Amino acid sequence: MQKIGIVCVGKLKERFWSDAVAEYCKRLSRFASVTVRELSEKRTLKEEAEAIIKEMRGVCVVLAVEGKKLSSEQFAQALKGYADAGKEVTFVIGSSCGLDGSVKARADLLLSFSDMTFPHQLMRAILCEQIYRAYMINGGGEYHK
Repeated sequence: MQKIGIVCVGKLKERFWSDAVAEYCKRLSRFASVTVRELSEKRTLKEEAEAIIKEMRGVCVVLAVEGKKLSSEQFAQALKGYADAGKEVTFVIGSSCGLDGSVKARADLLLSFSDMTFPHQLMRAILCEQIYRAYMINGGGEYHK
């Protein structure tokens, strides 16, 4: 079973966000061991970076607007490649202030979901949904159309 870590700066305060993340993590539990690590916001991005980097394991995928854009199918293929190689994957979502360059430099992949800016709480739900979608694509499930 693949290990997937999601490292986030900031807490989900609204229940609807945490409910969405919990639902997708529950769905994912039959495919992967998913852990979500919430880190507290710090005074500077550099301080946040130190805490984030300590949590990064395996292949590190950092969400950044300047990152590479992948279709859902391409994302599924990438996750399958990591799983087939037995690699743990850590996804990183920064705070509303962004990420320090040292976190981006540590990334194996900078990934962008859009040129638009999303609230980091919503991005966590979108990321979980896309990871679930990737597993459904790879398994031939009917979820992805």
